[in-house]
Amino acid sequence: MNDSDTLEALEAALAAQRSAALAAPFPTRAERVRDLKALRMALQRWQDPLSRAMSEDFGGRSDFECKMLDVMAPALQIDHALGHLRRWMKPRRRAVDWLFLGNAARVVYQPKGVVGVIAAWNFPIIEAVGPLVTALAAGNRVLIKMSEFSPRSTAVLRRMLAEVFPPEQVAVFGGGVEIGRAFAGLPLDHIVFTGSPAVGREIMRAASAHLTPVTLELGGKSPAIVGRSASIATAARAIAHGKAFNSGQACVAPDYALVPRERIDEFVAATAQAFRRLYPNPAADPQYTRMASDRHAHRTRELLADAVAKGATVVSCGDGDGNRTIALQIVTGVKPDMRILQEELFNPILPVIACDDFESSMDFVISRPRPLALYYFGHDRTELDRLTRKVHAGGMTVNDWAWHVFQCDLPFGGSGNSGIGSWRGPEGFRSLSHAKSVFAMHRLFPIQLFHPPYGTWLQRMTLKLFLGRGDPLSGAAGPMPEKEAA
Repeated sequence: MNDSDTLEALEAALAAQRSAALAAPFPTRAERVRDLKALRMALQRWQDPLSRAMSEDFGGRSDFECKMLDVMAPALQIDHALGHLRRWMKPRRRAVDWLFLGNAARVVYQPKGVVGVIAAWNFPIIEAVGPLVTALAAGNRVLIKMSEFSPRSTAVLRRMLAEVFPPEQVAVFGGGVEIGRAFAGLPLDHIVFTGSPAVGREIMRAASAHLTPVTLELGGKSPAIVGRSASIATAARAIAHGKAFNSGQACVAPDYALVPRERIDEFVAATAQAFRRLYPNPAADPQYTRMASDRHAHRTRELLADAVAKGATVVSCGDGDGNRTIALQIVTGVKPDMRILQEELFNPILPVIACDDFESSMDFVISRPRPLALYYFGHDRTELDRLTRKVHAGGMTVNDWAWHVFQCDLPFGGSGNSGIGSWRGPEGFRSLSHAKSVFAMHRLFPIQLFHPPYGTWLQRMTLKLFLGRGDPLSGAAGPMPEKEAA
């Protein structure tokens, strides 16, 4: 932990950013473009130190995966924001009600002030820098709280951002649980949090003390539904990649697969084969990401042991190292009381559940808390349309996994148990801005005609025009009963 990761330093940083926001409450588009371009250049310069730091925090993580998601994705997000910022910032004209014709109405997107970002450990840079991009585009100051499980990533990110921004604009903090709780309880103007639903509830509870609005990205058990029209080879390859990427330590990783009962064996064999092609020897492959900690590796083995003890069958798709390298483990014979069906996995375990028809697959998902992502494999347009309309999820990818997360113009967020709101794209810009209503009265508009004394012919005519003639008998049913009157 850095010496500056204290409650006193946190409060001082907020005070400095609050003062700066009051002094310059509405950065110009040119200022925002300058800041975004500077951040884009910093990501390019610092890509190697950032990748090394993330790999060291994990004990071994793919350089390509580090750079692709944690560095390239926010860089692409900046490019998208630069291309759309003029339109996002532009005040929107709104219709004036008929009664007030001749006046003007518009919505101005005003920076909220100081935005707090609480990042998770699994993708520490994108989950800090992604919301930072949108917050800067919206004209805000930003405080970032990094996870205590990514200290090296925190140190490098702190140095990188300090090179670009003064602390009264962007500041980074590490620290443990106590600093995290204090951060969530600060009188911020908005909080963006990425993490588990359990911690998300604590963040929301702490934020409520100051009525601070929140954006929560909370994950959940994201299902992959394999329809009868699907190519098993395509579904197996995509799901194996989704489970292997970051060793399944991703909030949008396919958590479990729902497969037609008669194709279970074919799917399991194809998925195992697909994983082995990606990683023939996971234990010796530096491109295969390790579990982030001994605790996460131990939990993975506990989950497998629980499933086996309750009658499941496990197909191991490769050799691990007995420590933090764990190959894909495909589990069949899954039962409701198994932990792998009750908990978000966040590891390379893939439960495969047999379904008799597409309806039972949908019902299985609907009966559980809403997931962050939903995946459909198949070519049946009717099935896809019904799934899209009937099943709630934060987002969807069809015939692959998670690529909707890379589309910068799409919102990325959850629904219900998997989150609130989005921090990306135009929806993210609006979330981190205050949509201020502005109504401008024309100097010649006769508004005084609606002032007291009431009862003029114009006032009576206005009420009659918009409300019509009332029922003289309504409300005239006699005195209230004694109980109601009391």
